[in-house]
Amino acid sequence: MKRLGDLMGFKVTNSFSRDNLNYEIGAVKNIHYGDIHTKFQTLFDITNEIVPFINEEMNIARISEDNYCKEGDIILADASEDLNDVGKSIEVVNLNDEKLLSGLHTLLARPKENIFHLGFNGYLFKSNQVRTQIQKESQGSKVLSINVGRISKIELSFPSIQEQERITALLRLLEERIHTQTK
Repeated sequence: MKRLGDLMGFKVTNSFSRDNLNYEIGAVKNIHYGDIHTKFQTLFDITNEIVPFINEEMNIARISEDNYCKEGDIILADASEDLNDVGKSIEVVNLNDEKLLSGLHTLLARPKENIFHLGFNGYLFKSNQVRTQIQKESQGSKVLSINVGRISKIELSFPSIQEQERITALLRLLEERIHTQTK
């Protein structure tokens, strides 16, 4: 078991509201926490998701290149009115060379080393072991939230990269089948 804070670093996110986003045109797309709650798949593939752009008039020049999303990043919704959704997350698995930022009410976690197979953390962060810890670390009464300091304390347990690869492949197949059956 290792603490999340020892395995991942956290990047700066933005606070653009829905009013600062659009679905027609732009150079940079933006993850809004509401979309993590309602529509994005566990393994986030930008080619399969409808993601809003940041409006052209918004100043994003001050945002460091290091704070743009990378494949393997985990994006967590840091707030929810529901205990089951606080800390809900996605793993970025395909950016298709597009620019993406993590936005309002999100935490952007990036693995410090290559110790995770791409896609594994998407499922790890949905596991009961991790979800229960996140829920225990959340704070608030009407709106629950989680912050970097508290989420850094949760402990992660994971197998070798080879085993992670097999687990990810199996869970991805199951998720695809469920998605197909639901349609």
